Amino acid sequence: MKRVLFSVLGAMAVFASGVTPSTAGDRYADRPPVMVSPDLSAPWVLQLGRAPGIVRQNRQVAQPTQPDRVQTAAVQAPAKRMVMRPQINPVYLPQEVAYDGPQKPGTIVIDTTQNFLFLVEKNGKARRYGVGTGKPGFEWSGTHKITNKREWPDWRPPAQMIKREAAKGRYLPTYLAGGIENPLGARALYLGTTEYRIHGTNQPWTIGGAVSSGCIRMRNEDVVDLYERVNVGTTVEVI
Repeated sequence: MKRVLFSVLGAMAVFASGVTPSTAGDRYADRPPVMVSPDLSAPWVLQLGRAPGIVRQNRQVAQPTQPDRVQTAAVQAPAKRMVMRPQINPVYLPQEVAYDGPQKPGTIVIDTTQNFLFLVEKNGKARRYGVGTGKPGFEWSGTHKITNKREWPDWRPPAQMIKREAAKGRYLPTYLAGGIENPLGARALYLGTTEYRIHGTNQPWTIGGAVSSGCIRMRNEDVVDLYERVNVGTTVEVI
């Protein structure tokens, strides 16, 4: 009986001595993958994101088909077509300048050749702003008084302008409420009984050029500043 017991114990000892750490580890060499929820927004999943041995459920990414590539290109196209607007020349920013003209202080003088608006001040000085003026065929000169002032004015394009632009394939609204997209901008100063105005713009990069249909165009910041400095009845000379 003792011999049998010793034989069994001996066999167990031999078997145990034959199991090395490497062979023990081999039992788990091909561990089953840990399947993690595909919802990567869960905080605990984010914590496991870089843990070794983690296998996510949808690891392989299917190759896009040709229609998908076309759709991706269509989505990215607007970014490629982005238009970079030129910056305004600093010479057209507001500044105090010397002025020796004959006009009285408080008069507005608009030089349509240099594209400057001067608000005449005392002591031989003037406050100068850059402006956009009438494009070729729309130039004019004359003296008027400011007859009205409006904040964020609405816009009703003249019938002649609507017809003219329609011939070019550009269709204007008959009415556009005041706002940031309105071509008249933040303020408008109406000149006499004409359709001309000194007004802001939604295209500030055009300041300094001959770009309008006769109106005097200013940056919104500048027309707001001018608006606060002048009153109805102010004389405006366009030269």
